[in-house]
Amino acid sequence: MATKQGRYAEESIRVLKGLEPVKQRPGMYTRTDNPLHVIQEVIDNAADEALAGFGKRIAVTVHADGSVSVADDGRGIPFGMHPDEKVPVLEIVFARLHAGGKFDKGAGGAYSFSGGLHGVGVSVTNALARRLEVTVARDGEVATMAFAGGEVVEKLKLRKPKADERAHGTTVRVWPDAKYFESSELPRHDLMHLLRSKAVLMPGVTVSLSYEKAGGKEDKQSWLFKGGLRDYLTQSLAGEPVIPLFEGERFASDAETENVAEGEGAAWCVAFTEEGQPLRESYVNLIPTVAGGTHEAGLREGLFAAVRAFIEVHALLPKGVKLMPEDVFARASFVLSAKVLDPQFQGQIKERLNSRDALRLVAGYVRPMFELWLNQHVEHGRKLAELVIRQAQTRQRASQKVEKRKGSGVAVLPGKLTDCESRDLALNELFLVEGDSAGGSAKAGRDKETQAILPLRGKVLNAWEVERDRLFANTEIHDIAVAIGVDPHGPEDEPDLGALRYGKVCILSDADVDGSHIQVLLLTLFFRHFPKLIEHGHIHVAKPPLYRVDAPARGKKPAAKIYALDDGELAATLDKLRKEGARDNSWTISRFKGLGEMSAEQLWETTLNPDTRRLLQVAYSELGPAATTQSLTRLMGKGEAQARRELMELKADTVELDV
Repeated sequence: MATKQGRYAEESIRVLKGLEPVKQRPGMYTRTDNPLHVIQEVIDNAADEALAGFGKRIAVTVHADGSVSVADDGRGIPFGMHPDEKVPVLEIVFARLHAGGKFDKGAGGAYSFSGGLHGVGVSVTNALARRLEVTVARDGEVATMAFAGGEVVEKLKLRKPKADERAHGTTVRVWPDAKYFESSELPRHDLMHLLRSKAVLMPGVTVSLSYEKAGGKEDKQSWLFKGGLRDYLTQSLAGEPVIPLFEGERFASDAETENVAEGEGAAWCVAFTEEGQPLRESYVNLIPTVAGGTHEAGLREGLFAAVRAFIEVHALLPKGVKLMPEDVFARASFVLSAKVLDPQFQGQIKERLNSRDALRLVAGYVRPMFELWLNQHVEHGRKLAELVIRQAQTRQRASQKVEKRKGSGVAVLPGKLTDCESRDLALNELFLVEGDSAGGSAKAGRDKETQAILPLRGKVLNAWEVERDRLFANTEIHDIAVAIGVDPHGPEDEPDLGALRYGKVCILSDADVDGSHIQVLLLTLFFRHFPKLIEHGHIHVAKPPLYRVDAPARGKKPAAKIYALDDGELAATLDKLRKEGARDNSWTISRFKGLGEMSAEQLWETTLNPDTRRLLQVAYSELGPAATTQSLTRLMGKGEAQARRELMELKADTVELDV
């Protein structure tokens, strides 16, 4: 008979309702080092009103009791009853996940451009607050409501506005709950930087920050930028620019319908300096993207293409010098503000933009404008070319030094390896590709400068119980080891990693079950016989998509090709298309049977391009190598059939089959 502690029955299954998931796992929804990000969610809502053209002032106050209030003069959140839910809209916005005005991206939507489609922003703030009070003025009335821990504690109340109150706008006051954060202190410098950047990106909008002190005094700062990005970058540069600042902006008009929605585009200001730490700041719909993303990649691609074209036209490149995008980008400082209709971010904290279309969008606008500017200012173009060429020569000299240190006793590389041209370990990547047909697409689609391809025939040998001195009897394993440049070794050995030829070794197999099997066999090989490559972060797994969805035009969104990693992403993609107004079955779904079915362009866009691909670094779990060894012995050991049978009998009902 099961003990009470070990009882597993119907009542054991919990359903998390409302905002409970956020309280259970706050780190999945926000940063937990301090409350800045939950306050930023409220600030972003106020900024969205200004971005939509309905507000001119945002005031943030840090009160003496540790609470923070954010006030704007926007339209004010609607506070009437929701037609479907039959509860006040204020309650839905602050106390429900996946609810808000930002899902409506069509014509006449409340927010055409805003910080993402997560719909969990300010409700997360509410869930992690001891108390949250909201006051809304609109339509000649003032509505108030209060929450504690995400639950309504003071129901909606309506009154007439006082003489000194704004006629429209929203004020939210938050008391963050210290138990959810490592520190309850708001980092003052980071908060000031965030608010100052909002003012930079919204010329004509006044943003203020006040610190309430004991005795009723206030320490107040405010920012109002009329010069926008240029003023901000000029004030922030560490060194003197080599050429005048290059600034520009372009947003799609109604006439530009091909793959670009009306209003999408970017504004930028770029400076090139010889000394000092470059300043790099990027934003999407006013959300700071501190980890960059595809919009920054588009700026880099546009600048590089323009500079390379200028150098070629004027025949400035010395013999033997090869230009790389980083040669142009290394000394570039910039502020970039992109507007994307439906931005896809990495994680809820929105640190990095993942939208593939943003790369093409920004690069397509930056390149022609910069190329024209360089050819109109040839002397400035020549100065920039000199700086870029010096960067390339320095990089090439550094890689040559590394090559000499490696010595001459190099094994003959396998004949089927298509090597890359670069010898820079930081840039070089080797893709272990399943099958010759996929290898052909990968060879055609890769970046020849930095990406090497080694096609593998069939399934690699299960190397879990193979002795190290017998490994090279297998041709595939021999070729992998020789191509990588590192000999097989054990966990306690100290192999010569100075001979390593690639900074990243990437397993690239089909997205189906067979591809997963090949992944496991290769991961087994590396864990058993090349553990130091995993320890030093050199082994990666590429994630090709399983589906392609050809989506029709809907609202402001043009027709597009959308790739989905698996069934879960496919379902989410179709759900999003329905919300955007697409009719059921108005799209076409294609399933890739294998990588060989993809064209070189598709493989590059989804799996090889460093700016748009999904590449997972292989690392040990928190349990460590010993527990991993135990699991792999059970899964890959020849004498473990009974243990595997027991595992399958125990877990078979939780496994999804793809046959």
